Amino acid sequence: MAKRTIPVVDLSKFTDGTAAEKKAFVKKLGNAFHQIGFVGVKNHGVSQQLIDDFYTASKAFFGLPVTVKQNYEKPELAGQRGYTAFGTEHAKQSKVADLKEFFQIGQTVSDNHPLKAQYPDNVAVAEEADFLRLGVELYRAFEKSGGYLLEAIAIHLELDRNYFTDHITEGNSILRAIHYPPIRQAPKSAIRAEQHEDINLITLLVGASAGGLQLLNMENEWMPITPEEDEIVINVGDMLQRLTNDYLKSTTHRVVNPPKAEWHKPRLSIPFFLHPKSNMDLTCLDKCVTTATPNYPPTTAGEYLDERLREIGLKK
Repeated sequence: MAKRTIPVVDLSKFTDGTAAEKKAFVKKLGNAFHQIGFVGVKNHGVSQQLIDDFYTASKAFFGLPVTVKQNYEKPELAGQRGYTAFGTEHAKQSKVADLKEFFQIGQTVSDNHPLKAQYPDNVAVAEEADFLRLGVELYRAFEKSGGYLLEAIAIHLELDRNYFTDHITEGNSILRAIHYPPIRQAPKSAIRAEQHEDINLITLLVGASAGGLQLLNMENEWMPITPEEDEIVINVGDMLQRLTNDYLKSTTHRVVNPPKAEWHKPRLSIPFFLHPKSNMDLTCLDKCVTTATPNYPPTTAGEYLDERLREIGLKK
C-alpha cells in the first residue's frame, strides 16, 4: 500500500462524537491545515452512490461530440457556469493551457432572492438530463460537509464556531467536473493541471478516476496524494490562507501526466470549491497578525475572485 502523504480525519467524530472526540478532531484538522494544507476525510457524509452517479453522468457528458459540448459554453459567464473547452484555462504563472476541459455548476437561489443577480442560472444539458440534477444534489452534500469542516476550523482559530456559517450559506461555491482526455501525442510542455493554489476557502475533492495529483511539501518535493476508498481530499485555498495571514497553508499542487503506457486512459475528477458570498471581508484576522503589518492588503472575496479569474484566463 502506498505510504500516506497526508493525514486522515474522521468527520463523524466531529458531527456525532463525544466532547473529547470533537476536541481531538479539531486539533488534528487544524494541525493538518497549518502544517500541510491537505487532509483526507472519511465518514464525510457524502453518499458514495451519489458520487458514482454523478461520475457516470459526467463521463456521458464529456463523451459527447465537441460540437455538442460547445453549445453549453457561456463565455460571458467566465467559465463560472456550463462548459469550458479543452485548452482554455492555465495556471496563473503559466502561459500554457492545461490538458483539460470542464463543466461548472454554481449556487442556486430563488428568483426573488437578493443575491439572484450574482448567481446566473446553471446550464442544463439536453443530451444528459440527469447531469445537472445530480450535480446540484452533490453540490448540496459538499456544502454541508464543508460547513462542518469550517466550523471545526473556526473553533481551532478560537473564533465563534459559526464564524464562517453566514458567509458560506448561499455562498458562491462551484462544483466542477474535470475531464482530462487521453493524451494522443507528447505534450510540448503542458501537464494535465500545472502547479497552482486554489482560490477559495477550502476545496473538497472526491477520488479521481486515475492518479496524478501531487502536492509540494515543505522540503520542496512533489509528493503523490493517493486517497483511500471512500475518502475525500480537502485542501486550504488562498482565501483561507489570506484570512489567517498564512497560518493555514494553501499548498501548491498539480496533476501530472501518467506514464506513457497509460496515456490512453482519460481522467475524471470532481472538486467542490467552497466559496463564501462575494461581500466576505478577507482582511487578515488580528489574532493571526504577529508583525507590524499583515502579509496581505484588505480585500473582499468577490474582488479577489475577480482578480484571480483574470489571471488564469477565464475572465477577459
